[in-house]
Amino acid sequence: MKSSKPVEQRRQQIVAWVKKQGQSQVEDLAVRFATSEVTIRKDLAALSQQGLLIRQFGGAVPVPATASHSDTAQPSINEANTNHAISPAINAIGKCAASLIKPGSKLVIDCGSTTASVLPHLAQVDDLVVMTNTLSTANYLTQSEKEPTVLMVGGTWDTQSQSFQGAMAEQLVSAYSFDIAFIGAAGIDVNRGTTTFNELIGVTRAMAAAAGKVVVLASSKKLTHKMPNLELSWKSISVLITDEGISDEDKLNIENQGVAVIVAVPAGE
Repeated sequence: MKSSKPVEQRRQQIVAWVKKQGQSQVEDLAVRFATSEVTIRKDLAALSQQGLLIRQFGGAVPVPATASHSDTAQPSINEANTNHAISPAINAIGKCAASLIKPGSKLVIDCGSTTASVLPHLAQVDDLVVMTNTLSTANYLTQSEKEPTVLMVGGTWDTQSQSFQGAMAEQLVSAYSFDIAFIGAAGIDVNRGTTTFNELIGVTRAMAAAAGKVVVLASSKKLTHKMPNLELSWKSISVLITDEGISDEDKLNIENQGVAVIVAVPAGE
């Protein structure tokens, strides 16, 4: 049987890091511990269940010193999906993405912590129709005061990506048409497009094919992630929204491939 020691060691190190740093983002933890974001999410879920940290929107925070074990349960969706629980840079990306949405728009939102950053900003837009393959996104939207029409992708639940995947999910997505698809990226190849280690890329491609505009939300750190599988080529992408860490050279190279690159700046900068 394969030893679980490396997993246990990584999780112990994650707890120590979160205690030291305070609120920590999934993507930053993935880089630090040289693993995928989906693996980090599984780690955080397990550690949260053990009462060793508290999961929040896009990451985790330390357990307060005075908290009892019952206090360490995963927060409600309203508590988890708040602006203060994500970094200013990621929040700025989500806010910028929401600015592209018009009242009455039909959206499809793929799984991922960065794509979820758009959710708090949807409260400013009326009469939305939103499809998602992620339960947490659907739960959040159903509690919104604007009461958007929420469509849930069926198919097979994938624990790695915490989303519905598979042929049935692809067929359902393909049966609709959307104004905008919000897609994340595990990695970005300046010359090719978005990349991933995960081979479950069919639903994401179906979302992109069904949308009039494909908007990729990704931090500039993803430009340093070298991954083998091409998910979406640049010709399939309309807009990339990223942060100020992108170099002028990379920005120009991506724009030269027909993609509008928007650099989101946190409020106050």
